[in-house]
Amino acid sequence: MDHVVIMKKEWGLLPKILSGVKKVESRWYKFKTAPWNKVKKGDILYFKDSGGQVTVKAKVTDVHQYFIESDRHALEIMQKYAKLDLGVTDIPIPIKNYIKNKKFAIFVFFTDVKKTNPININKTGFGLQSAWLCVKNIESIKKIALL
Repeated sequence: MDHVVIMKKEWGLLPKILSGVKKVESRWYKFKTAPWNKVKKGDILYFKDSGGQVTVKAKVTDVHQYFIESDRHALEIMQKYAKLDLGVTDIPIPIKNYIKNKKFAIFVFFTDVKKTNPININKTGFGLQSAWLCVKNIESIKKIALL
């Protein structure tokens, strides 16, 4: 399965993925939603910044899913992965605020990071706010360039 992972551009995470500083992508939710129980070892991740094109590709090596019991539990889990996820040991305030009141966390480990030729995708049918798209093959959502 292929996954399009849409990143918050203002967090500047794509360069960290390309440099090898960021080795895991985390997602935090109030409800079980993609990629919960949908991303598996061997799947391919295609990363893009919000509003941009897909420019980075990686292979999933492991997935850890958590039920979050409290905000304190969320911080404990994030601290465990902060270096691999954010490239830092101290969790920034915007991240602390983002993980508050979440009930589910997913950590997707990846390797074989490669820069790709830019790919435009069509999110029709996934919802405007979707930040993780699960598809059988990325070819199915590529926008065709008109000449």
